[in-house]
Amino acid sequence: MGLSNVSPQETVAQRENPEVKDVTEQSTSLKDYFRVLSYTTPKDRMVLVVGLICSVGSGVPIPIMNIVLGGLVGNFSSYFTPGSSTTEAQFKASVSRLSLYIVYLFIAKFTLTYFSMYCFRVISLRVSAALRLEYMNALFSQPISKLDQVSVGTVINAVTNLSNSIQQSISDKLATLFQSCALLIAAYIIAFKYSWALTLATSSSLVFLLIVTSLTLPVVTRIQRQVDKTDEKHSATAAEVFGSIRTVISLGAEAPLAKTYRHWVTESRNRGRSMAIVMGVQFGFIFFAMYASYALAFWLGLKLYREGHIPNIDTVIIVFFSIMIAVSVLGNIATPLTMVFKAASAARSFFEIIDAEKIVAGGLCDSAALAQGDIVFQDVAFTYPTRPESTILQGLNARFERGKTTALVGSSGSGKSTIVALLERWYTPDQGRISVGQRDIQQLDLKWWRSQIGLVQQEPFLFNDTIFNNVSFGLVGTRWEKEPDSVKAKLVQDACQEAFAAEFIERLPKGYDTVVGENGTKLSGGQRQRLAIARSIVKKPTILILDEATSAIDVRGEKIVQAALDRVSESLTTIVIAHRLSTVRRADRILVLRDGVVSEAGTHEELLSTDGLYQGFVNAQRLVLTAEEEKVEEEEEEAADSMEVVEALREELAQSTPDTSEHPQDEHLEKIKDRGFFRSAGVFIYETRKHWVFCLTASLGVLGAASAFPLQSWLFAHLVNVFSLSGTKLTAAGNFWALVFFILSLGAAVSYAAVGYSGNRLEAEVSASCRTEYFENILRQPVPFYDRNENASGSLVSRLATDPKQIQELIGLNGLIPVISVCSMIGCIAIAFSFGWKLSLVTVFAALPCVFLAAFMRIRYELQFEALNAEVYAGSSQFAAEAIEAFRTVSALTMEGFILDRYAGLLKQQQRHAFRKALLATLVFAFSDSVELCAMALTFWYGGQLLASREYQPTSFYVVYMSIILGGQQAGQFFSFGPNVAQATSSANRILNFRPALDDTRVASRQTISHLSRGSGARVEFRNLAFQYASQRTPLFTNLDLTIESGQFAAFVGPSGCGKTTLVSLLERFYNPTQGTVLLNGEDIAGLDAASYRRSLSLVAQEPRLFEGSIRDNITLGLDSSEYTEDGLIQACVDAEIHSFISSLPDGYSTQLGIRAQTALSGGQRQRLCIARALLRNPSLLLLDEATSSLDSQSEKLVQAALERLAARRSITIIAVAHRLATIQKADVIFVFGENHDGTGSRLVERGSHQELLQKRGAYWLMISKSIL
Repeated sequence: MGLSNVSPQETVAQRENPEVKDVTEQSTSLKDYFRVLSYTTPKDRMVLVVGLICSVGSGVPIPIMNIVLGGLVGNFSSYFTPGSSTTEAQFKASVSRLSLYIVYLFIAKFTLTYFSMYCFRVISLRVSAALRLEYMNALFSQPISKLDQVSVGTVINAVTNLSNSIQQSISDKLATLFQSCALLIAAYIIAFKYSWALTLATSSSLVFLLIVTSLTLPVVTRIQRQVDKTDEKHSATAAEVFGSIRTVISLGAEAPLAKTYRHWVTESRNRGRSMAIVMGVQFGFIFFAMYASYALAFWLGLKLYREGHIPNIDTVIIVFFSIMIAVSVLGNIATPLTMVFKAASAARSFFEIIDAEKIVAGGLCDSAALAQGDIVFQDVAFTYPTRPESTILQGLNARFERGKTTALVGSSGSGKSTIVALLERWYTPDQGRISVGQRDIQQLDLKWWRSQIGLVQQEPFLFNDTIFNNVSFGLVGTRWEKEPDSVKAKLVQDACQEAFAAEFIERLPKGYDTVVGENGTKLSGGQRQRLAIARSIVKKPTILILDEATSAIDVRGEKIVQAALDRVSESLTTIVIAHRLSTVRRADRILVLRDGVVSEAGTHEELLSTDGLYQGFVNAQRLVLTAEEEKVEEEEEEAADSMEVVEALREELAQSTPDTSEHPQDEHLEKIKDRGFFRSAGVFIYETRKHWVFCLTASLGVLGAASAFPLQSWLFAHLVNVFSLSGTKLTAAGNFWALVFFILSLGAAVSYAAVGYSGNRLEAEVSASCRTEYFENILRQPVPFYDRNENASGSLVSRLATDPKQIQELIGLNGLIPVISVCSMIGCIAIAFSFGWKLSLVTVFAALPCVFLAAFMRIRYELQFEALNAEVYAGSSQFAAEAIEAFRTVSALTMEGFILDRYAGLLKQQQRHAFRKALLATLVFAFSDSVELCAMALTFWYGGQLLASREYQPTSFYVVYMSIILGGQQAGQFFSFGPNVAQATSSANRILNFRPALDDTRVASRQTISHLSRGSGARVEFRNLAFQYASQRTPLFTNLDLTIESGQFAAFVGPSGCGKTTLVSLLERFYNPTQGTVLLNGEDIAGLDAASYRRSLSLVAQEPRLFEGSIRDNITLGLDSSEYTEDGLIQACVDAEIHSFISSLPDGYSTQLGIRAQTALSGGQRQRLCIARALLRNPSLLLLDEATSSLDSQSEKLVQAALERLAARRSITIIAVAHRLATIQKADVIFVFGENHDGTGSRLVERGSHQELLQKRGAYWLMISKSIL
């Protein structure tokens, strides 16, 4: 994702488009689609065969109708021939018998269509589910280096948008395709039986159509493939933005990121535009061939009749109608065939992953080597595949002794986390060997090896599930995996007890059944860390790896977690990575890394005695104390650790425990409205008027195409009359009406070409504008909106992918075809009434209400099915997104099989609901698809009565019959579009619910803060502040008052969960106070324009977020090119201690971070980059929320010095939230927070400078005494 504000086209299009082009050049063919159908079980194949047979059978009744019609025409001729011996009673009996045949055909078609549609619905659900599952399975079988190149947006786009295309092509279109093919074949068989010469001659149109489709469909498929790839790009952008929404909002980066998103949507639109010409040509030629073949059939049939090659008019009528049906069916085949090719294109995206190289399974399970040997790195060199120019480990030699604790310390980027990645076998060393007990770990079974390791990462990932399930995930792959829940419960409780997590869990209202929220957001950082520790030790691992396990925890929480780690690491081979050196001082051995090699090794005391790198780290973390406090330090050293832990736990339990219920965060966030079709989808149809050129050509094309069927009915009446002529009159009349039919074919060609071109252009334009608006409207939502479970990033990206597509389907080509059907139906009925009002009246008012009722029920059931589908898809796609986002956690816990089983369970749940719905729904569908035969039977019978009494002449009957038949078919085509209407209505409702109300658009007149000049600092006041999260039972703050003067360096300290980060969130206006005000320079921030206000702030959050693009793009994100200089950019990076690292890269500031920017750099490098980003903005108020928690001691000291120099200028107000108290000891004022006296909520306990608070010997003094190294 390009983030540069200078030229998005240069940074995005030039860099990314070649990649898209390369991918799109891969061939897509129908074999991909047939391969999709191979994802069937033997039982599925039986169902598919039944569906295929029934589908073929349901296509036969219409061609058989031609034989009935031919017999009827013969009866008419004999009855109306002067001197005929046929009596009225005989004629009526014959008509009744033939009408009854049509009723039998209705019953047959209804039954066969029902089974056909149900079978294909079942197969579509099962095949798409199997394909999704295989795709996810293949993803989790990829090496990490491959997954690093797959964005979450790409995965969501595949399991929602692309898989929906595949499912719809099987469910709706494949049945239609087989039915139409059967109808085509049956019609030609009948035609050949009666006149092979006429049939063969008119079949030339088939050859023409085959040539046209063979030339156009590959082009359509190639373009569709390109569109799919650009769709993946904007889905990836959306996933990145919604997954880092707080960072985006705090940087004011909505506009540049929306610009990037708009770029990819526009690219998709431009590629889609090129399809319009191809579709216009395809449609024009197809419908020209259809109507030209009618002209040829009539002209040649009449010629053969004149010459005696055809015995009677019955044969001409049967052959003519058969050819007419056969060729018209080709039009019906075109749409599903196009859908099939699009589905084949979608399938290619699945098979790219499915066919990719997978991790080789298998290997040894050598428990003896693990139990007896050390872990040894021998001359290990490693370079990340995404950064081949930077060697991380350079011949590393290290030994991790069995049953002992080894600590790794070093500067950011020195290779500490890389060692963990290599031990977890996420990557393979470029050279060298990693062994355990003389056994190369590459020889060991991968899942078995990982099951022996307990890993606690720097940013522990918790799944949106219960506490019990999150901890029990650690049992996956162990001997306890299949044990009953009662056994697991005991193991989980024991693990939580050891990790000091049981205390807070048991105080939660739902205990172990508490849902922790997306990524554990309903718990504090310390609580998440302890659950992660419990999860890692519940399986009783042989090796325990702790990667910055206490970096985000306050002093008190660190004591608890550290005690937990000390307890569980006894007798285990433990590897500890830490920047807080207080957590590694008790390690049996400490390895100091520098530039990918071990530079120092020894115990804490040994390393302190040498003047080396470790001693420098320790000195950088020392607190400045008075002589009296140093004496206290010595006394405190003698205090028992167990007493400190007990005290810390007691203090934590005194804190109010949040209610983690799943109430909405804000009842005013989203006003859900359920609008009907005209007030939802109709709004988007109305808005297409801005594309008036395409609307006009589409409208003219629709009217022209719709007039073809009524004109066809009128022409047919004259064609039948021609057979009553003879001699030259017969020849002249035949030539004239054949010419008229040919002219009609030219008109149809032009009309359908206009429809094909305009429909595709409207699809491209509407989809682009709708998708961009939808994205921007979601981006405008307040932060509490994103806190809700249903608005998790995966769900939002899923909606963003599918909802605009439904609107596109409605307004584009697929929506114009039903409009043609409606207009054709109206025209046919009008023609029928002009030729015979009595028969038309009976037919229209007796038969069509049944058609309409069936269609209404069909749409209603489809709406329900679509809502169910959307709900399940949202759940399964969010789950898939969560699993891919946390694939390192998933692989470390060997949860791949569990994830796939659970994903399969979600898909099966969807199938069960869908199957039940389909039982009744397809009954309604089958009736609406077959009811036209009832209309035919009624028309036959009543028309026969009118003919028998000679009230009607055959000509009038033929015109009315043709009009009703064609009109009924068109009604059927329109109502078959019902599912699309239902889905579009639901999607339009969701999109419109995000549109800002008129009142909201007027809020832009709020006061800006342009008067707040840069370099002046900002005075911050919290007055009588109260705040309560919607999910909490009690307020976090009540009546809080504090003031920070302009230019001051202020610090917030206190235990986890006491509201420090909440105050930062209130300053950023992520949330609004429950009562009281937040003032900036004396003005209520709620009355200021949010964008202008946030421009004067900079936030460095605890979890740094980077985006796809270059390093420069990330640092300047949210800024215009006029707001910074190159020198300013470099100085910000120098102050953040990141410039030298960037300069060492071959591409420097232009280095691309790739699709997964979060894994491209180490935690410390990411954090320093974010600090540089904040400093470059030259803010009046700088907010640092644990901004240096991931930095090594030396980097932290240098960054801290730069911040202190900045604070000394008094040109900026700095507010720092810190757990490392050494980083804020030079603050002008320190605010210490703690629990209220009644144990509910938080309060300001004390304030003052570092020395003033030490002299008070209060809460701050206690925190200092516990954090002494």
